[in-house]
Amino acid sequence: MTLIFKRIAIYIFVLSACSVLLACAGDQMQSGLDPFAPSVFKEGATTMPLNPPNKATTVPFYVSQQTVFKFAIDTSSILIGADGVTRYIVILTSPNGNDQVQYEGIRCDSFQWRLYGTLENGIWKENPLSTWLEIKNNTANRYQAALAQGALCNFNSQERSIKAIVKSLNPNGFTGQTKPTNSFGVM
Repeated sequence: MTLIFKRIAIYIFVLSACSVLLACAGDQMQSGLDPFAPSVFKEGATTMPLNPPNKATTVPFYVSQQTVFKFAIDTSSILIGADGVTRYIVILTSPNGNDQVQYEGIRCDSFQWRLYGTLENGIWKENPLSTWLEIKNNTANRYQAALAQGALCNFNSQERSIKAIVKSLNPNGFTGQTKPTNSFGVM
């Protein structure tokens, strides 16, 4: 009989201990934190590059058949930010040979881009009206879309490997489109 009472006492103790632990856990909704709420984007500090693009690490990339401009990216300038923004220097060359050098960033999660500044007479000038803009996928000079889909993003997440980005930018295989994969995500 005492064995039964000991077992009942142990069960009651375990149940009460579990009840106390569950009560301490609390409700996340009461704490004000909704685990399913979308997170708010907070951009990290961005500093302008110190130098113009490095000609030795500049790689041209394909945009579309309709474009009249030529495009290149300085692979040594690519920064994969912890804030989800990939920053880079891009060189746009017009048909008459004039270059426009820009420092930009791309957010893969929202498919947006931002112009941080331009290189004018060898000096970086910050863009005071810089804001996040939607990447246009159906225009002739869709170079941000080509970079995002072809190298900087892995669908809607940021590519985290510089080596993978540089490999994707290889002129022999770069198409400016999302790379086809098998069901395991490997090609």
